[in-house]
Amino acid sequence: MLCALALLSAIAPLSTDMYLPGLPVMSESLGTTTVGVQLTLTTFMAGLGLGQLMIGPLSDGWGRRRLLIIGTLVLVASSALCALAPTVEVLIAARLVQGFSGGIGIVLARAVIADRARGDQAAKLFSIMMIIGGIAPVAAPLLGGALLGPIGWRGIFWVLTALAVAMTVAVLLFVPETLPPEKRHGGGFSAMAGNFGYVLSQRRFVGYAATFALSFGAMFSYISASPFVTQEILGLSPGQFSLVFAVNSVGLVGGNIVNSRLIGRFPTRSLLRAGVTTLFCGGALLLLSILVVGYTPWLILPLMFVCVSSLSFILGNATALAQSQVPKAAGTGSAVIGASQFGLAALVSPLVGLGGEGTAVPMAISILVCGTLALTAFTVLTRESRTEPASEPVH
Repeated sequence: MLCALALLSAIAPLSTDMYLPGLPVMSESLGTTTVGVQLTLTTFMAGLGLGQLMIGPLSDGWGRRRLLIIGTLVLVASSALCALAPTVEVLIAARLVQGFSGGIGIVLARAVIADRARGDQAAKLFSIMMIIGGIAPVAAPLLGGALLGPIGWRGIFWVLTALAVAMTVAVLLFVPETLPPEKRHGGGFSAMAGNFGYVLSQRRFVGYAATFALSFGAMFSYISASPFVTQEILGLSPGQFSLVFAVNSVGLVGGNIVNSRLIGRFPTRSLLRAGVTTLFCGGALLLLSILVVGYTPWLILPLMFVCVSSLSFILGNATALAQSQVPKAAGTGSAVIGASQFGLAALVSPLVGLGGEGTAVPMAISILVCGTLALTAFTVLTRESRTEPASEPVH
């Protein structure tokens, strides 16, 4: 079941990293600009956030399994539409639907784990799931770079369609219903609004969720800008970019392995603090190196590796700590985390391209700003308090 949930959670890296090497080619093929093809990333991330925001609370009343099945079936259809899109406008719309349906799998994968585990066990499970799912960001850019020449960017979307079919089969075979009827909340609007009110009233939940979302915003600044920074500025080929991207993904997976082994030996909160601090320092050094030294690959690439690898101590730990604050509304809590995560990613994506293809300064600034705000949210909002509000979700 954990492998199936990891596959569901991998829809974001699979649907972004696989076609990243082809972004410059896509802009020529569809007769659009760099900003136009980056909008396919923006709408996908917006769809991921919207899907999680709507389906997470709904699953607290309806259960997880049948919504997962519906979501994966829509994902199959929307992925096929992306492959057939005749214009960039159709592709942007199809990516929105693809993101929405993919968001269902992501939000419910988190909710299923929250249904089954708490505390350090949940943190370890989230970390292990990210290790399994980490195969996607490692393999996706390499696979995308290798397939781009033989089958083109449309062929890459057909591969994504086949993976969506595999996700559907995995849900049908391996993911049972984890929220029994007696633990479900009412499915009406008032109940959903009450659950959102309950979740958002938990100060420490908001702090951990903000730490997660802002850190992911830093990572997506890198994801969105790196194809152009590495190829247009540093002069790497699409194959070399895929290799660099894969190496950074290996750092993310390796960090998750280390993190999973350290959970239980060190407090989860301490591991999260180390990750956020490293992200902030890496972002500051990256911007400083670009402004002072210039575009030196031997300096920029290692600092990008540090920024990406720091996420392995942030994403799983922040998720577990946030979900532990709202155990009675796991679906709604997961929805808030996911919506803020991908909503911020959708905002960041076009911003890193504002300076054009000849500068990496917007990317570095975005990473540093997100890292600074993540460290601030963690420091200010997640401190222990003896006056936490006593509230309950609406049943």
